[in-house]
Amino acid sequence: MDATDVLEIARDAVIVTLKIGSPVLLLALIVGLTISLFQALTQIQEMTLTFVPKAIVIFLSLLLFMPFMLGTLVSFTEGLMDRIIALG
Repeated sequence: MDATDVLEIARDAVIVTLKIGSPVLLLALIVGLTISLFQALTQIQEMTLTFVPKAIVIFLSLLLFMPFMLGTLVSFTEGLMDRIIALG
């Protein structure tokens, strides 16, 4: 195993991390921006108002995207194990 293999595995790991985290983070961002806009328009300055909706959306998005996340991790792990077998 040389440096190019290590860099390729690291690149794949970063891409998998982005694939897994992006949907949840984007939904949390959208909800946060929506609530911030609502707070700016109505002049409600409650700090805890953003916490509960974001927590609910993150929990629901984790339930919704869990099969996709699991499939992505399984395919990455299988590819990694195939590389390990090819080395031996």
